[in-house]
Amino acid sequence: MTAGILIFSYLLGSIPNGLIFGKLIWHKDLRQFGSKNIGATNAWRVLGRKAGILIFLLDFLKGALSVKLAEIFIGDAWAMICAGILAILGHTFSIFLKLRGGKGVATGLGVIAMMMPKVTAIVFLIWLAIFIATRYVSVSSIIAAAATPILAFIFDEPTEFVLFGLAAALFIIFRHRENILRLRAGKENRF
Repeated sequence: MTAGILIFSYLLGSIPNGLIFGKLIWHKDLRQFGSKNIGATNAWRVLGRKAGILIFLLDFLKGALSVKLAEIFIGDAWAMICAGILAILGHTFSIFLKLRGGKGVATGLGVIAMMMPKVTAIVFLIWLAIFIATRYVSVSSIIAAAATPILAFIFDEPTEFVLFGLAAALFIIFRHRENILRLRAGKENRF
């Protein structure tokens, strides 16, 4: 059962919602436009607000569902963490896209929402405040990711979840390394 849930989590995470719905509904391959990323931000920029919201929700649900299934069928914090990690890895290194994919922000948010709802609410508010102030999705995502393990520690979440928050934050920041370079060069696009 454990192996099945973990494999399912990776496969679920691997579903390229931006690519699928971009082609099916809007007849555009997101890999050919904008940042060429299949995530919600590029979907919003290229396909519009409705597409961005849809892709965000679907990618969020990949992470949330993976963790929830691990909680229901295995009931162990480490299994939940492993399922969440695999969902994020599936999203960023999709088996359906030759190990390419998105940056993992929406899927990661879905993962922490199932593990640490209070932390998630504050992380989202931090993301929103930074976004409103700067209009940079990348800056908002990086700061929100960095805040996750700090807030998890402050809210006295289980040590495993704090460690997961730290690992996820480092991964998401790493996935934004090109954005960081563009920010330093003054070439990052505002939303």
